[in-house]
Amino acid sequence: MKKILALVMALCMVFALCACGQSAAPAESAAPAEESAAPAEESAEPVAAEYKVAMITDYGDITDQSFNQTTYEACKAFCEENSVEFKYYKPAGDSTAERVAMVDAAVADGYNVIVMPGYAFGGTIVEAAPLYPDVKFIALDVAKGDLLEAGVAAKGESYDYNPDNWVLEDYVDMSNVYCAIYQEELCGYMAGYAAVKLGYTKLGFLGGMAVPAVVRYGYGFVQGADAAAAELGADVSINYAYGNQFYGDPDITAAMDTWYAGGTEVVFACGGGIYTSAAEAAAKVDGKVIGVDVDQAAIIDSLQNTEGMTVTSAMKGLYPTTYDTLTDVVVNGNWEAYVGKIESLGLVSGDDPTLNYVQIPMESTQWSDSFTQDDYKALVSAMFNGEIVVSNDISAEPAVTTVTVDYQGNIK
Repeated sequence: MKKILALVMALCMVFALCACGQSAAPAESAAPAEESAAPAEESAEPVAAEYKVAMITDYGDITDQSFNQTTYEACKAFCEENSVEFKYYKPAGDSTAERVAMVDAAVADGYNVIVMPGYAFGGTIVEAAPLYPDVKFIALDVAKGDLLEAGVAAKGESYDYNPDNWVLEDYVDMSNVYCAIYQEELCGYMAGYAAVKLGYTKLGFLGGMAVPAVVRYGYGFVQGADAAAAELGADVSINYAYGNQFYGDPDITAAMDTWYAGGTEVVFACGGGIYTSAAEAAAKVDGKVIGVDVDQAAIIDSLQNTEGMTVTSAMKGLYPTTYDTLTDVVVNGNWEAYVGKIESLGLVSGDDPTLNYVQIPMESTQWSDSFTQDDYKALVSAMFNGEIVVSNDISAEPAVTTVTVDYQGNIK
């Protein structure tokens, strides 16, 4: 999947998507929202005429500055440029049943490629994909564990949350499904390393829910901060907690107020709209935040009417993944290269960090003499070449040599 188009679109992600984060509160129950992209005048390839692409949102909507919006924009751009009919569907609420209802609606409307962003679609795949064997399902951030949890539950069994103990095919029909997941521990590491190199020694990690992707971000962040602290001989401490939800609220803001009042300088807010609480607390004391998923600098500054609040962002390539996969499946007719796979996307270049599926932004990171763009490129090169190894084990807290980490569990 490391194709030239994916790499080009990765560049577009860095410069064109300047904001991220899910909506600040759970999506309200409402009638499904829909929008169509008018087909262009002429199809790029004849095979494209065979397909109609639908996207289904998860918790948020297509203005969430995060997963839904990024996926929607990639789908819409692809379909407009390739004369493919496109529509998105928003479930009436946050449940597998309501997401499955949107799959039913999309198929009834004639859509035969369905794109779904977010781990919450594990149950949707288990329930809906076998019903529509002629439909191609493309899922972003849906991992083996997400699928197994739903598949095991559907058979009335108890899942032990260790995917290695289970055979996926025994519980999930993947015969018309492709899943792309990301190596979040790598960009989490980059963000933690950068923060310490840039002079911050009092850090915080505020995760949403402790799902695998969020934990990988957090544990990577700890490892990166520890490596930089060891290099500098710095005394670095990290407050580490989960909000147990993917949106900010007064209780989480109050917890962040306590962190910042206690000396925390920068918080990595990792979990959809939960960043709003970290940013709100940071604004009161001229504190800093680290964004997640895409470059959040502009949206956080706009939200708080500030400038320079975001130190960096730990990003993953939702846009190029979506666009590239649709290109290969719809235009090139290459579905067989994807179907049945759960592909883990990470580094594809040790020379140009902007080509990777996981990165921090070249444009908005607050570079300084203590951590320059060249330093970052050297870091990525060492990671790509295997000189730096980042653990993706989320079964236990990462080993550290220098930093002190205060694991506080769930705030709520």
